[in-house]
Amino acid sequence: MISKRISVFIVILLFGIWGTCAFAITEDEKNNIAVYEKVADGVVNITSIAVQMDFFFNVFPTQGSGSGSILDTRGHVLTNHHVVADAQKLEVTLADGSKWPAKPIGSDPDNDLAVIKIDAPREKLKVIPMGDSKNLRIGQKVLAIGNPFGFDRTLTTGVISSIGRTIRSEVGTLIEDVIQTDAAINPGNSGGPLLNSEGEIIGINSAIISPSGGSVGIGFAIPVNTAKRIIPELISKGYVAYPWIGATIQTLIPEVAKYLKLKIERGALVAEVVKGGPADKAGLRGGNQRVQVGNMIVVVGGDVVVRADDQEIKTHDELIRHIRDKKPGDSLRLSVYRKNKLEQIKVTLGERPRRRQ
Repeated sequence: MISKRISVFIVILLFGIWGTCAFAITEDEKNNIAVYEKVADGVVNITSIAVQMDFFFNVFPTQGSGSGSILDTRGHVLTNHHVVADAQKLEVTLADGSKWPAKPIGSDPDNDLAVIKIDAPREKLKVIPMGDSKNLRIGQKVLAIGNPFGFDRTLTTGVISSIGRTIRSEVGTLIEDVIQTDAAINPGNSGGPLLNSEGEIIGINSAIISPSGGSVGIGFAIPVNTAKRIIPELISKGYVAYPWIGATIQTLIPEVAKYLKLKIERGALVAEVVKGGPADKAGLRGGNQRVQVGNMIVVVGGDVVVRADDQEIKTHDELIRHIRDKKPGDSLRLSVYRKNKLEQIKVTLGERPRRRQ
């Protein structure tokens, strides 16, 4: 009888231990839950409706979706430019299921960021705090919340796979210091927040690399410090003012330099200058003829920029990147080769004409 009671006791004890182990929540899981509960209500679903025309000139509406983060209790929402671009109608769905018409406030195609606004009561607007993307570390835990494939406020987790990546926006410009993550990002996640373990936004999910259209563990997010820098301008002006040199630039490579019998092998070749633009006013000269070198078409005969201020210039991208660090009205000191002679030219940068949104 005693032996039987001991056996029952042991079974109960083992069951209790198994139950405790089976349902124990790890510290990492607790953090995931805490972050989600802290910020999920601040993530919104954005539906955009655009009008397209088919081959037979029939007009029909198309619908897209993305995610966004509530910025303030005035109703400003941060998302991607490509989520709201060309939309004739925008609608935001909050965590409580309520739907609100939204209007575009400002958009920056160069960094794939945009701000829209809804007129919802303040008590419905859960603001997500912004963090700092300056000192991120590879291996750092991140969490992404968004609306992939229409499944609202989905949480995925991962780590920062790399930092300082450079990708091209849909308009062809370089986006600097991009965060690479293996946290699953799928269609519909675009515009949603990438968060640290404190529940602060450190990035805005923007793009994936995928042959199938789904997540394969390579996602990219715009650093939050870029967003913090341009949000005030997007809200106040509706766009970001970028410096403009007023010239078309190509990269000079050794094969082309050899063909042209130049003294230098690398630089930024001025292909064309805009009449009346900053480069034209400063005296920069564009090319005067097109030649084919291998598979490349190069406009030759123009100045070759080899230094901008104190920075050596070897490519088109290096010159454009240097210019983007300046503001309209700033001066740019260029060292250029003209007919194999080095000359110094000072350019006062203008404001780049706005892109069609």
